[in-house]
Amino acid sequence: MSYLNEVQPFIATGKINSIRLSTRPDALSEETLAMLREYGVKTVEVGVQSMVDEVLHLSKRGHTAEDSVSAISRLKRRGFEVGVHLMIGLPGDTCDKFLQSLDQIIGLKPDFVRIHPTLVLKGASLEQLWKSGEYCPMMMDEAVECLKKGILKLEKASIPVARVGLQPTKELEEHLLAGPFHPSLHQFVDSAIFYEMAEELLRKYPNGLNPVFVCNPKDLSNLKGQKNGNILRLKNHFNLSDIFIFGREDVPRGRLALQTRAEEVFIDKKSLD
Repeated sequence: MSYLNEVQPFIATGKINSIRLSTRPDALSEETLAMLREYGVKTVEVGVQSMVDEVLHLSKRGHTAEDSVSAISRLKRRGFEVGVHLMIGLPGDTCDKFLQSLDQIIGLKPDFVRIHPTLVLKGASLEQLWKSGEYCPMMMDEAVECLKKGILKLEKASIPVARVGLQPTKELEEHLLAGPFHPSLHQFVDSAIFYEMAEELLRKYPNGLNPVFVCNPKDLSNLKGQKNGNILRLKNHFNLSDIFIFGREDVPRGRLALQTRAEEVFIDKKSLD
């Protein structure tokens, strides 16, 4: 309440238009929602993390999936912009369970989603479970594949992904013990998606030894992959002499074109299974 009071003069003078905050799903009573609306809060991000009660219990979250359903539904009815935070790799979680959670969240139609990997940090309760072998964090390859499947679901549902992974900080790096952390995690996932798109095009439209791909200039790094990893994998997989890639402004973000002898053929993220 005190923080919201401090912001009111800035709202009254028009220096800021609205307030964004993050909270737990079980902290959003009707009285709280009414107060947030009165104080100019526009966006509420809800720490859902999972929609599997077993995972929430093992993670000691202190709330249920139904709490999240109720909170998101009531926020939307009151006209708030709603963001949802989800996590992969929580205790008791699997990629399939995460994707089931995501399906439920998509059904609630949030305005955007953030997805974070579960990390083991010094001093956190998860540290002891990790040291005793009771908890095993996701490996990076496993996390990227799971996130790829999740992001494609969100793409098809036209729900924006506000962030994948955690903001790198000195404190995080000093306390990190295990887990799939990388400052470029989102790019790893986008590169995995573009690899699948390129693979699909080459499988459907074999194009000799030197295929030519075209994408938006801002997607060139995603197509190439880290250290040109996608290009090398495609060359090995399809026994190609070389692969040529070009950026072109008229190609929308998230689309990949392959130049065949007769035409350009396209594939979009939303068309992937």
